[in-house]
Amino acid sequence: MTSTLLAVPNFSEGRERASIDAIGAAFDRPPLDVHFDPDHHRTVFTLAGAPGELAGVVLAGARRALELIDVTSHDGAHPRVGAIDVAPIVYLDDADRGAATAEALVLADMLGDQLELPVFLYGDLAGGRTRAALRRGGLTALAERIRTGEQRPDFGPRELHATAGAVLVTARPPLVAFNVELAPPATLDDARAVAALIREGGAEGLPSVRAIGIWLGHRGIAQVSTNVEDPRRTALADVVDAVRRHRPVARAELVGLAPRAAFDHFPENVPVDNRRLIEDALTRVGDTD
Repeated sequence: MTSTLLAVPNFSEGRERASIDAIGAAFDRPPLDVHFDPDHHRTVFTLAGAPGELAGVVLAGARRALELIDVTSHDGAHPRVGAIDVAPIVYLDDADRGAATAEALVLADMLGDQLELPVFLYGDLAGGRTRAALRRGGLTALAERIRTGEQRPDFGPRELHATAGAVLVTARPPLVAFNVELAPPATLDDARAVAALIREGGAEGLPSVRAIGIWLGHRGIAQVSTNVEDPRRTALADVVDAVRRHRPVARAELVGLAPRAAFDHFPENVPVDNRRLIEDALTRVGDTD
């Protein structure tokens, strides 16, 4: 049976629908999922393919993105260092970890060689180096760290692309991008305080949870934006419970797709926008083959 890998490239564009559609059209297959947000100013595509297929697919979308996105003028709430900010290859079964690693390294080499983008590996491919460490201080700080030799791209040129910045690449199991909206009149300071408490390393830290507080200006809502990097260790219900200890929760939002098990014991009284599962998406693709 052929293994299936996922690619989840994140692009620093969440407002211009024509640009989002143009990037999507550059892939040679329909995405399993597309999620974009104007406040985060970010679009997340989820693509599926067999080993050996996805590097070229992501490259085509990245090439189109370079024509459309200038990250130097980006003003979204989500941290980023590139027009194609992150491009992970995801394995759904531990047996496919090697295939995902090979795919990620091929993608990194293609992005560096063919698009002349500096590529930084992160996660397991870089000894545990995090996205946050690479994004610290934004583009200006990353450029200075490259100049001084503190950080060196793993692929591609030794300087940032003039309009597209850098790209972060890894191979990983599924993580869950999960946002929790606080009920009014919660403020940005409230969201930041809750995020600091519940993120791994915080006073009430949840294992494998990264969290930041964000203000959604288009809607006037404070949000605790999280990445649950290992939903086997921390379920989404645990994230909601942790937030609720400090502030009332209005609703939640899934960004991209999540494994079904991540929603085990999830509270029925918390609505979840874009609640879409990896298993269901792959079944739909199989039904159309």
